[in-house]
Amino acid sequence: MQAIKEKLSDMSHTRKVKAEARAEEKAEKEYAKARAAVAHEVRLAREAEAEMDKHVTKAERLAQKELEKHGVAGGPSSNSEHESSMNSDPGATDPIGAGASPF
Repeated sequence: MQAIKEKLSDMSHTRKVKAEARAEEKAEKEYAKARAAVAHEVRLAREAEAEMDKHVTKAERLAQKELEKHGVAGGPSSNSEHESSMNSDPGATDPIGAGASPF
């Protein structure tokens, strides 16, 4: 009778260990699947960023070409009078005065 109880106990223990192993394997598979999904999204983001950079470069070339076509030298960054007036006195437009914090 004792041998039968031990055998049943061993079988129960074996089933429990197998169930734990299956659960661990399932969790590992889900983790690997999640990592693959993240890697896929990262790849898509990098491709989109590269595509965006390509379009920005193309837009810059077209803008430069149009500016040269209309005789504007240097493009938008050549507006030094506007820039110098903007940077001449940074506290002039600050109602609090010279960038001081109100707190």
